[in-house]
Parts: sequence; C-alpha cells; structure tokens
Amino acid sequence: MAEQEPELNPEAVESEATEVAEEATDTSAIDRELEIFQDLQRLQADFVNYKSRVDRDRGVERQMAVADTVKAFLPALDDLTRAEQHGDLQEGTPMAAIAQKLRSAGEKLGLVAFGEKGEKFDPELHDALIQTPNPEVTEPTIGDVVEKGYRIGERMLRPAKVAVFVPSE
Repeated sequence: MAEQEPELNPEAVESEATEVAEEATDTSAIDRELEIFQDLQRLQADFVNYKSRVDRDRGVERQMAVADTVKAFLPALDDLTRAEQHGDLQEGTPMAAIAQKLRSAGEKLGLVAFGEKGEKFDPELHDALIQTPNPEVTEPTIGDVVEKGYRIGERMLRPAKVAVFVPSE
C-alpha cells in the first residue's frame, strides 16, 4: 500500500506560520531591547568617565593657575627675605606686616620654601652657583643660600640657588 500524504489544512498552516512569525518578532524585539539597554549602559559609563576626567582636569588647571600666579610674586618674596636678612625690615613696621601677610597668603595656597644652609645638596632641587672645596664635609652640602627654592604640592616653581661645599680631595 502506498502511503497517503496528510491533508494540508490551509487554515492550520496559516495559523502556524503566524505563530512562528510572532515568536520571531518577539525574539527580535527582545534582542533589540537588550541591544538598546547595553548601548545605554555604555553611554552611562562613558559619561561617568568623562565627568571624572573633567573634574580631575579642572583641579589640575586650577593648581597650574595658582602656581603661575604665585610664581609672579617670588621676586617680591626674595626682596623681603633679603631686606629681613640685612635688618631693613624692622618688627612692627608696615613693611613687616606686609611681608607677613604675603608669606601667610603663600602658605594658604600651599607654597613651601626649601633650600637651607647645611642641607645635603640635591641637583634636582638646587642650582649650584659655586662649588667650594671644604675639608669639613664628606658629601656636597649647601654652604649658603642665594635664593630659596619654592614648590606648591609636588610641583616645583623654582629650584633653590645655592653655594655648595664639596669634599676636598
């Protein structure tokens, strides 16, 4: 006997095709929603990174502006220090008050002076203007400070200009 082909019911075929099409549509819609959600997550991460980068850059730019401004006042601070060393800046005078206010303002902005007589010489922090052999030292040592060095935070504004005692041979 020959096998009989099952009868095709056009309505059943059409309803099955509609179900398959709906499932495909549902699956593609879910995939599309997932793709959109992932795009939104990437955009949010990009925005968070951008915001933190802008905040960090803003802080760096502020620090650079403060450093540049303070750097312009360093010659005045040098003059006040020299006047004080020579006895020209008497306690209680208006100039002494101005000197104190300038130094206080610098400290508030994070200005730190370095380069003291007797310190070990560091070529990264100090400019040696003169070297003098000295039998009393075993390593290069600052013998005199011509101009103090200054920094704000980790940023050096100016190296200290010093005279150095070096070991005599």
